[in-house]
Amino acid sequence: MQQQIIRSSHIEKDLAQLLQTLNYDGLFLLTDDNTQNYCLPLIQSLPEIQSAKKLSIPAGEESKSIESLSKVWKFLSDNGANRKSLLINLGGGMLTDLGGFAAATFKRGIRFVNIPTTLLGAVDAAVGGKTGINFSGLKNEIGAFAPAVAVLIDSNFFKTLDTKQLLSGYAEMLKHSLLNGDSDGGCLKGTQMTQITRILHFDFDTVDYELLNNLLFESVLIKERIVEEDPTEQGIRKALNLGHTFGHAFESLALETKRPIQHGYAVAYGLVCELYLSFIQLGFDKNVLMKTAYFIKEHYGVFTFDCNDYQHIYELMQHDKKNDAGAINFTLLKTAGDIQINQTAGRKEIEEVLDFYREFMGC
Repeated sequence: MQQQIIRSSHIEKDLAQLLQTLNYDGLFLLTDDNTQNYCLPLIQSLPEIQSAKKLSIPAGEESKSIESLSKVWKFLSDNGANRKSLLINLGGGMLTDLGGFAAATFKRGIRFVNIPTTLLGAVDAAVGGKTGINFSGLKNEIGAFAPAVAVLIDSNFFKTLDTKQLLSGYAEMLKHSLLNGDSDGGCLKGTQMTQITRILHFDFDTVDYELLNNLLFESVLIKERIVEEDPTEQGIRKALNLGHTFGHAFESLALETKRPIQHGYAVAYGLVCELYLSFIQLGFDKNVLMKTAYFIKEHYGVFTFDCNDYQHIYELMQHDKKNDAGAINFTLLKTAGDIQINQTAGRKEIEEVLDFYREFMGC
């Protein structure tokens, strides 16, 4: 199923028009504590929303769990949801991942609409059809491919975000710009380096929301094109994993050591590592590597660990869903836009990458 991505400038009006086109029997709304307080009021006046059955869960990555999933299933069941019902997920990446998976599995699948309220949710979790929960300390260990029938993106939500939340989503936009190419079948021909340059020079001290919105939709188009070509990640969709093999390991380690980091920050640190791995394995341009790494160090700070953590980081990477036949799998780049999927690295190379990260980031 191809999902409809709607660039909204008036969320109430656009949501009302969308709901009129969908033949559903029962409307359900999932929020978290934050989006219930700050985002729901923007659509609350719609009669359809007023009459919808509503559930709010605690905000935060800890809610992306099987316990929260059970609550959503029970909420749907107790309120008479059936296979013709529609679920609206109003929230960031945690909530759209969780709500999407609940919808994908309830009565073997009901339709859902995502309204992302964070930049990360808009550019990553809400688009592309991946849903899931964390399990046994591992990111997105349980999940399903299930696209929303529609994703409504309204950048007015982002004006309430602090810089840290903006940066979390921006890491995925940086990743997409590195993946973007100008070869046949590529995205946004002729804009490869100018887009990367604009991404690396964005001013977070004085945020230009119109420019941010334009960069966001360029980024969404890149992801949408890749997902349409390979919806279930058998081939080129693996490109979207750039930065995520190291990134997910860092994110899991951060949760275990009770110093959680946002997903986008983990991806940013993972990009430093995987661009360096691209450099030593494939000859990736060191100038682009260093410019990107300096941008990340300046804006994202550092996630710290020492050489005593190498073994555990390696073990976490071995649990990554992208692995095949015991080998740790990476998406790497020969150049920006020249994507090499299904690359592997041994223990020695991974430790060299971790050495580079620690030396460059100063941890």
